[in-house]
Amino acid sequence: MDKHLLDILVDPITKGPLIYDKKNQELLSRSSRLAYPVRDGIPVMLPEEARELSAEEMEKL
Repeated sequence: MDKHLLDILVDPITKGPLIYDKKNQELLSRSSRLAYPVRDGIPVMLPEEARELSAEEMEKL
């Protein structure tokens, strides 16, 4: 994931910052508790494509 791109991307729902999870290829949002997928290096910033983060995942952020 390009660092410059990560610096300008925000959660489309809350406009909060995102955390890149390289292992799972996801962008994580604490504020909306969602994980947005990164497919072939392209972030998919659609809420309907995101998955909800579990309580355990939220504790790790």
